[in-house]
Amino acid sequence: MAVPFRKVSKTSGRMRRTHYKISEKTTTTCPKCGAVTKPHRVCKECGTYKGKEVITKEESK
Repeated sequence: MAVPFRKVSKTSGRMRRTHYKISEKTTTTCPKCGAVTKPHRVCKECGTYKGKEVITKEESK
C-alpha cells in the first residue's frame, strides 16, 4: 500500500493546488445586435449565426 514517507507541508500542498481554479466563461458579442452570447452558437436575441439568419424571431408588440 502506498503511504507517503514524510508529511506534506501546508505550503507544498497549497502550492500544488494553486492551479485548481475556476476560469471565467468565454463570451462574445453578436455583430448584428450586440448581445452577449457564447461563441459558436446562434444568437438568442436576433437568431443569426455568422451573419446569416438561422432562426426567424418575431418581434413582440
